[in-house]
Amino acid sequence: MAEHTLDAIDRRILAALQENAHATMEEISTRVGLSPSPCARRVRQMEASGVIKGYVAVVDQQKVGLPISVFASIRLERQREDELDRFSRAILRWPEIVECYLMTGQRDYLLRIVVKDLPAYEAFLKRTLTRLEGVASIESSFALSQVKHAQALPIE
Repeated sequence: MAEHTLDAIDRRILAALQENAHATMEEISTRVGLSPSPCARRVRQMEASGVIKGYVAVVDQQKVGLPISVFASIRLERQREDELDRFSRAILRWPEIVECYLMTGQRDYLLRIVVKDLPAYEAFLKRTLTRLEGVASIESSFALSQVKHAQALPIE
C-alpha cells in the first residue's frame, strides 16, 4: 500500500472520526470545512492506505460483566526471535488478552487481560500462560480503577 501523508484536513477528518465514527459524511465534511464528496474520497484513501484500520464499537467492560483488568508482565527464558514469535502467535488465540506489547527492560511482554472475576483470572492463568513453553515468569498486577482510557490518538 502507498504511504499516505496526512495534511491538516486529513487530521481534522481523523479527529472527527475518532470522536464519532458513526457520524455521516455530511457531518464530518461540515466539521472539517470540506464538501462531502472530497471528504469521502479522503476517508477512502486513508482506509486504503491503512491509516484507518477499521471501525469498532467501544464497549464498557463493566457493563458487559468483565470488570477486572489484569496487567501481566511476562519474562521469557530466552529472547531469541523464534521464541518471541512463538509467544506472540500463542497469545493471539485468547480473547481475554486485549492488549499485548513487546517491551524493553526486565520483562519481555506486557499484557492486559480482561476477566469477570479473580477465579476466572486464576483459571485463565493456569490453563494458558503457565502452560506456554519458554515462559520463565509471570507477574500479575490488578487495576484498582481506571483513571483514563482514551481510544483517540492525539493527532491534531
